[in-house]
Amino acid sequence: SFLFRLFPLRERGMNWHAKQLTCQEIQAFRKSKEVMDRFLRAYKLMLGFYGINLVNEETGELERAENWQERFENLNRFSHNNLRITRILKCLGEMGYEDYQVHLVKFFLTETLVEETLPNVKRSALDYFLFTVRSKEKRRELIHYAWQHFKPQSSFVWGPHDKLQKYR
Repeated sequence: SFLFRLFPLRERGMNWHAKQLTCQEIQAFRKSKEVMDRFLRAYKLMLGFYGINLVNEETGELERAENWQERFENLNRFSHNNLRITRILKCLGEMGYEDYQVHLVKFFLTETLVEETLPNVKRSALDYFLFTVRSKEKRRELIHYAWQHFKPQSSFVWGPHDKLQKYR
């Protein structure tokens, strides 16, 4: 349940005891350097748990951590992690870290569709992670990226194929 305190949302999650955030609380959090520093520390902590490093705090760029194989095994084995990642992605959006959302989603799309290291995360990445991205333009780019790497392309259901072919 610590995840609900570290990554609060304005919507109800799986824990009915977790208090929903108000817009005023989010604004207050975003104005507090201390809260935002703690939020960033919590984000890095969770990334580490998943075998991911935050390379650049300015951009949100990510890379695999040294222990990625062992951590990815855990991600593949326990699907409850996918709910947690969705929550973290939504919270990143609430806290104004939209670029971080894009990098995290692209990281999972790359690992599931290109590297094929996280087969059991693929459905969540496509069904949920993608659609947490707030920027419509960035979300479209990510859907196009997913479509380019999805096999077989004809089975891709996350966007209209005619539009995806003409994209850019």
